[in-house]
Amino acid sequence: MYAYIKGELAEVYPDFIVIETGGIGYQVFITGQTFSYLPAVGEEIKVYTYLYLREDAMILYGFLTRDDLELFKLLLSVSGIGPKAGIAILSVLDADDLRFAVLSGDAKAIAKAPGIGNKTAQRVILELKDKLSLEDAFEKKTEHMQEKETAGSQVKNDAVLALTALGYSSTESLKAVSAVEISEDMDVESVLKAALKHLI
Repeated sequence: MYAYIKGELAEVYPDFIVIETGGIGYQVFITGQTFSYLPAVGEEIKVYTYLYLREDAMILYGFLTRDDLELFKLLLSVSGIGPKAGIAILSVLDADDLRFAVLSGDAKAIAKAPGIGNKTAQRVILELKDKLSLEDAFEKKTEHMQEKETAGSQVKNDAVLALTALGYSSTESLKAVSAVEISEDMDVESVLKAALKHLI
């Protein structure tokens, strides 16, 4: 019914977010992993959604990538795994880690999810092993690593441009930004602040 929802991140709660679009606030449940990648409240967000229908409720689950959504659907195909358990597993393991845990038979990693015992973790491995391939797992992992690198280099470029706009030479700017250890969760502003310390 809903492929994705794109709108303003209006509210953030411990286990769900509210996305406002077209004057409607959609309550979307998300994983713990998704929380660490959320933009600031008031900024635009796009989540790929899964609509879960129960007799007494319609619940939306949201993911930042189509890949996470596909893995969530795969988890739901395992007998005894409902949306809550699927969200719990994807909160402790991202899509890549879950693939490798299933393919290597690492029940311990899957059982770290709250409410998931060893038996359930074994069932996840048993039922999903044939649906995943090692080749595909490596391909996706490489793809995701490249995406992160691209995002990192974009932040780097933007920070250099901002420093040159502030009057520093491009050599100085590049040197200062290169001296900063850029982590995944850093945005242009935080890189800029760190780079300025190397220029003062």
